[in-house]
Amino acid sequence: MSSSKILLLSAYDAASHQHWRRGLVANFPEYDWTILTLPPWHFSWRIRGNSLSWAYSERDVLEQPFDLIIATSMTDLSALKGMVPSLACTPSLLYFHENQFDYPASGNEYQSIEPKITSIYAALSATRIAFNSAYNRQTFLAGVKALLKKMPDHVPDNIVEILEQRSFCLPVPLGDNWGDIQHQPTEQFTILWNHRWEYDKAPERLFSALLQLREHHIDFRIHVVGQRFRKAPSIFEEMRESLPDQIGAWGYIEDMEEYRNLAGQSHVVVSTALHDFQGLAILEATAAGCVPCVPDRLAYREFIPDIFRYNSFPEDEIRESNALATSLFQLAESHKAGQLPAPPDLSHLFWSTMRNRYRNEIETLINLS
Repeated sequence: MSSSKILLLSAYDAASHQHWRRGLVANFPEYDWTILTLPPWHFSWRIRGNSLSWAYSERDVLEQPFDLIIATSMTDLSALKGMVPSLACTPSLLYFHENQFDYPASGNEYQSIEPKITSIYAALSATRIAFNSAYNRQTFLAGVKALLKKMPDHVPDNIVEILEQRSFCLPVPLGDNWGDIQHQPTEQFTILWNHRWEYDKAPERLFSALLQLREHHIDFRIHVVGQRFRKAPSIFEEMRESLPDQIGAWGYIEDMEEYRNLAGQSHVVVSTALHDFQGLAILEATAAGCVPCVPDRLAYREFIPDIFRYNSFPEDEIRESNALATSLFQLAESHKAGQLPAPPDLSHLFWSTMRNRYRNEIETLINLS
């Protein structure tokens, strides 16, 4: 019996999207996968033009018979099904790593509502819609409702209800190898900050808290790692220049084994994010043995117990930096006394545990074809 054929589409193939799709393919070798991706740049063109790019440059591929389409939410699924009619009746799962309605304002964000409208059309074109967290799902549905209320006329009154009924939560699983790491932290209290070097991760709040630790004569080391872009916030260089004796690893670590070892040598993993739909970097480091120290907001409330969350003041940088500094000070004192708390058990998020949930969704949809 031939294996089911699945078309996997990643229209804006950023690092987290690559991680997810590779894990999906690796964990389900029994399926016949056809994968199409587009690079994660030229956002406004990519989000609106991916269906055009694929429909006429990959037509021979797309016109093959498929049992299922799995696409990231950046994919303009409605237009693609219109341009390639053979895909129109194929069952489809749209996966939301993020949504276009819940980003903190930077002053430089893309102003058009097209990305938001396109994501609504894509979701309405999908058989099922999966979100990596309840927070992601809730902010998407609330955003759709608010946007449609602004439209002048002829807005159907049941759009949000339709989306709500066909959507559910399915986190990005963690690789089982994160639980295999020998957690052997250094003697010195070591902090890991492992996020994209962008404004929405609020690095200035981290910097302020670290300065407070130094002022209190806390002996610590900080690893500041993560994906870096050409226009990284200037606060990073200021941090590096101001804390030369505390800075450890710095910048993006390409070698995954080296990065995993770094997590295994750290005591605490910190987030200062204003925007995180699942927090995969935090979850992986926690699974590796780090104690999480995250703000009490976003998707962290779903995955990280409240004892590891510091008070959230997203609109007040000073108060939140102080709250983070207090939490780090307490963790440093606990480390000094040999009483650091054990990190939460995240084994329920490993691929070995999550695989059946993914398989059930995939098989249910394939049986509709």
